[in-house]
Amino acid sequence: LTAFTLELQHALGAIGPTSLLTSDIIKQRLGSAALDSVHEYRLSSWLGQQEDIHRIVLYQSDSSLTPWTQRCIRQADCIIIVGLGEQEPTLGELERMLESSSVRAQKQLVLLHREDGPPPNGTAEWLNMRSWISRHHHLSCPRRVFSRRSLPKLIELYQRVFEKSPDCHSDFSRLARILTGNSIALVLGGGGARGCSQVGVVRALREGGIPIDMVGGTSIGALMGALYAEEKSISRMRVRAREWAMNMTSHFKRILDLTYPVTSMFSGAAFNYSISSVFSDRQIEDLWLPYFNITTDITASSMRVHTDGSLWRYVRASMSLSGYLPPLCDPKDGHLLMDGGYINNLPADVARSMGAKVVIAIDVGSRNETSLTNYGDSLSGWWLLWKRLNPLAEKVKVLNMAEIQTRLAYVCCVRQLELVKDSEYCEYIRPPIDRYGTLDFGKFDEIADVGYQHGKTLFDVWQRSGVVSSMMKDRHQEDFHKTKAGHVVTCPNASFTDLAEIVSRIEPVKTAAVSGQ
Repeated sequence: LTAFTLELQHALGAIGPTSLLTSDIIKQRLGSAALDSVHEYRLSSWLGQQEDIHRIVLYQSDSSLTPWTQRCIRQADCIIIVGLGEQEPTLGELERMLESSSVRAQKQLVLLHREDGPPPNGTAEWLNMRSWISRHHHLSCPRRVFSRRSLPKLIELYQRVFEKSPDCHSDFSRLARILTGNSIALVLGGGGARGCSQVGVVRALREGGIPIDMVGGTSIGALMGALYAEEKSISRMRVRAREWAMNMTSHFKRILDLTYPVTSMFSGAAFNYSISSVFSDRQIEDLWLPYFNITTDITASSMRVHTDGSLWRYVRASMSLSGYLPPLCDPKDGHLLMDGGYINNLPADVARSMGAKVVIAIDVGSRNETSLTNYGDSLSGWWLLWKRLNPLAEKVKVLNMAEIQTRLAYVCCVRQLELVKDSEYCEYIRPPIDRYGTLDFGKFDEIADVGYQHGKTLFDVWQRSGVVSSMMKDRHQEDFHKTKAGHVVTCPNASFTDLAEIVSRIEPVKTAAVSGQ
């Protein structure tokens, strides 16, 4: 636990002044009797002063329910339960106490994983045993976190670690930003094959030094977002996305999946297989990054936000265009789920509601093509086929079924999209991909490169204009400095901390030596 706390303190230090307090540190600074109940008021006063002069105070509890552990729980705004992801999810003594108590502080679960170990798995079991947990995080930890060094050697090691700035892309930095309300969310919109450009934009985003703390998406964005959230690797994301896109170009598989069109043209079996083969039986809870996607619940006529459950099923549901694929029956309640683009094609507002300070939203939705052919009151598919096959015939511009569906989705979300674009928290990105069709998956490399070049140019501008530094700035920094400036120090040679410590210090009772008569 000490190594975890020191690692987190290092990451939190990039956000603002951070103080780490343990029972040993309290006794060392305030005296060995500082934790005795008779000195409750003095300790409370000193801890309050620490919270005033530091942006963040990190309380590390003891391993059992000691008075200091109880104090930590009372002081905390957020209680972090730390577990090893590779171990069994059994409840500890302190957790049972938290479950039965009326502690109002937010409780979050952090599962630690070895950086060279297997990916997260079985998270649902941890959460099912802890219904009082509000959020969970998976951290890939450097080897030093699991080292069996003695406490002095561990502190010596981290003194060297603290000499360097923390990596903003590390999982501990992500946790630090989430805990302090400074997280950066990536939201990917729907738009068919145009979504391949999101792979390139994400690559440019990482190269531009911009971290991603949360991922959300709709339709194709749900797929691309899940690919990144699962492995946090842009190279693996590209390989897997390209493989899936190439699979989507198979006309033979589409023909085999045709069915009697009562609900849809295709049975959905082939599309289901293409998605499930990508994600297998992965659960959303097991993804490295916090992830959500959007579907349209046509049973309840509402928007659904999915943050747990079968990953491939909810990705598939979020990509289910009406007329092409049948609605997916939610395995939890049987509700019929359709493409999320019908209700929220760029869910930046959802990411904001989940705590993101900044939302980077990539829009790849359909744009209106106004120069379409006026074909009159009826349209023959045979006539269109002849026009396309005859090299001498005049070319006609008519929307196909997929393009009509994506336009319908886009029309439904125009007002919401404008609100998102105008919001202060959202950085809106629209790659130049209008020339590509909804089903142009065969042009994956070309479309992805367009996204990369656009992102590279844009993020370079962001760096030079201060947008990136503004993203990384603590949202409460100004308020903290105003509060700190309000403290008055009456002794010119002592800091506020020194004075508070002197006043609160509790000297141990001296035993008087009594000589016998």
